[in-house]
Amino acid sequence: MKLSQLRALVAVADYGNFSEAALHMEISQSAVSHAIASLEEDLGVVLLSRGRHGAHLTPVGERITAHARQMQRLLEAIRKEANLEKGLEGGIVRIASFRSVATHILPTAIARFRQSFPNITVTITENDAFTNIEQALREGYADIGFTYLPASDEFETWEILRDDYILLLPPTTHLRNAQISWKELATYPLIVSCLTPCNEWIRKCLSSAEFPLNIAYEIKEDSTIVSMVLQGLGAAILPRLAAEPVPPQVQVCSLPSHLERVIGVAVLANALHAPAVYAFLDAIRNTGRFAVRTAV
Repeated sequence: MKLSQLRALVAVADYGNFSEAALHMEISQSAVSHAIASLEEDLGVVLLSRGRHGAHLTPVGERITAHARQMQRLLEAIRKEANLEKGLEGGIVRIASFRSVATHILPTAIARFRQSFPNITVTITENDAFTNIEQALREGYADIGFTYLPASDEFETWEILRDDYILLLPPTTHLRNAQISWKELATYPLIVSCLTPCNEWIRKCLSSAEFPLNIAYEIKEDSTIVSMVLQGLGAAILPRLAAEPVPPQVQVCSLPSHLERVIGVAVLANALHAPAVYAFLDAIRNTGRFAVRTAV
């Protein structure tokens, strides 16, 4: 008998069907079905009656589920005792990040973190430049920072995401495929970020083109860049994460030459960090989206 099987049983009892239970547990429906079937086989009794209107506990299933709920409460009490000993029943984690990560990545990590550590406060400071994030770590204003890799040796870092740069084209564009040539790109006024290092990376990528390219606008805000493309003022080069959500009218395609940014999470090396900081780092590494190293 496994705790995961008991958790699956309680979830199906709470939600009344396998699909809702799987959604709540963030696993596949087949995994929930397998867990229940294995538990029934181990115990030698039928715990759930399955039908067109969902799954319902049998009488013995009701009694066993009550014990399973009690075991979950005991497990939570064990975790709480351990967290008290580790100093995880309070405190604060200060995070410095740039907008696209703060918008698309951090909310999921924080939500999962708060499920385990509801009494730890998490604060976020958004910065335009990654250099400000690294300076915040150096000066002790932030515990954890999201930055570009590689970083200097003064930081301990973990890669979490590789984010491709994409090309956004105006709604009037008619693409034959998802790829565009340098010659075709040269017909558009280009809109790019004015922030470093993105501006430097884009200019270096464009320097490999065999046709002269016209950077017509250099803009700070990603949302402004997307809106300008929507109004037909030019084509934009942005990291995919920064461009999201892309309006459905805007055409998206790959650049003629591959360009990506490597995003990592960093802490100051050789510094004494609170247990809450390490717990949040674990939450970041365990967030599903971070496991994907290709473009989001």
